[in-house]
Amino acid sequence: MPTKHDINNKTDIELMVRTFYANLLQEESIQPLFANTDFEAHVPHMIDFWSFVLLKEDGYKTNVMERHFHLPLKETHFELWLKHFNHTINNLFEGEKAELALQRANSIAYMMQKKFQQMGN
Repeated sequence: MPTKHDINNKTDIELMVRTFYANLLQEESIQPLFANTDFEAHVPHMIDFWSFVLLKEDGYKTNVMERHFHLPLKETHFELWLKHFNHTINNLFEGEKAELALQRANSIAYMMQKKFQQMGN
């Protein structure tokens, strides 16, 4: 197994995003959420988001919460999302940015889950 390194650039983030979603989309309960998504068109937005979060790169202006309000997300979806995200980061990376990615993913999942509960989802 290759030596792990920290998340240093957009190439690392693209690896993270593509690996994460390749694994996540194996979950039958998640697949319907992406049924109408052009994944290849969506990947650059996810890369930009995580580049903004982890590398402090400018350019990402979209409200992540608003972009997901139309989805019928449940608690189990957030649990699966975090499980696969944590697995991806822990298998591919180690270091300060990798730890930050884990922390931010947990915060995002928590905040989104609370918002969805308030909305009655």
